[in-house]
Amino acid sequence: MGKNLDWANLAFGYMKTDKRFVAEFRNGAWNDGILTGDDQITMTECAGVLQYAQTCFEGLKAYTTADGRVVTFRPDLNAERMERTCARLEMPVFPKERFVQAVLDTVRANMDWVPPFGTGATLYIRPYMFGSSAVIGVKPAEEYQFRIFVTPVGPYFKGGVRPITVRISDLDRAAPHGTGDIKAGLNYAMSLHNIMDAHRNGFAENMYLDPASHTYIEETGGANILFVTKDGTLVTPKSNSILPSITRRSLLHVAKEYLHLDVEERPVRKDELPSFEECGLCGTAAVISPIGRIVDHDSEVLLPSGMEEMGPVLGRLRETLTGIQMGEIEAPAGWIYEIK
Repeated sequence: MGKNLDWANLAFGYMKTDKRFVAEFRNGAWNDGILTGDDQITMTECAGVLQYAQTCFEGLKAYTTADGRVVTFRPDLNAERMERTCARLEMPVFPKERFVQAVLDTVRANMDWVPPFGTGATLYIRPYMFGSSAVIGVKPAEEYQFRIFVTPVGPYFKGGVRPITVRISDLDRAAPHGTGDIKAGLNYAMSLHNIMDAHRNGFAENMYLDPASHTYIEETGGANILFVTKDGTLVTPKSNSILPSITRRSLLHVAKEYLHLDVEERPVRKDELPSFEECGLCGTAAVISPIGRIVDHDSEVLLPSGMEEMGPVLGRLRETLTGIQMGEIEAPAGWIYEIK
């Protein structure tokens, strides 16, 4: 039996659920890990995560499909991305097969918290890792915890999808040849002041430019960017300081193979912005969030798709991917993992 929650009106926030997965790395090896009801973490005041921000995370979702199955979407890609992140942060890799199994086991242990089909709500899954042993000199920790918790979250868009206004940022999200292409917690800490400043000034997000020249469009603080040209081509910025979004990767495949669109991954110059018909952000939370207006100091770009609704190409793209995730459209082989 599921929980008796007002699923459609849940916030996009944290709620303690029944079980979480915990594995510990000590003496050079990961232990078997356990599912536990204890949501508290106890560690030394000198833990590496507290001193030098040695932490990373992933985000994905579980869904109830149209035919009543509980599934999750491409967790193997989250495992691979965390492997790359850990290698760059000198953290021990949690093996891909174990990562995927731990995701499935954690969802299975919290099946009552998976929202019903049709509510717009989903079960958000947060795998993360951090240095837990004492570190006072600047060096990697020797002990780590890998954990997964889940929490039900409401629909990202309450009352329908409305295009947002973003600004071109003067600050940088990442350094050239830095950590922009991995999912390190420190990247998000660096963006917090700028996103709060954007909100205080009436903008939903910051659109970051490349940190070396401030010439090319990169991404926002927490999502990749999609553009649609006048001839219906889907364009996404390419750079070695952009986090490779699993949602974006999936959308590009859907655009090519399901909607038969032309797709380009390439550097996108800021001065190209007025030539695009549609623009949107893509990520786990919203799939696609449309942008209607881009403000660059004293000038602005008003996307022809407008401020009332998502443009037609991005709308079809979002509907197709969410249809695949919810079991209403046949998925490519290997994309959907069923939890039984």
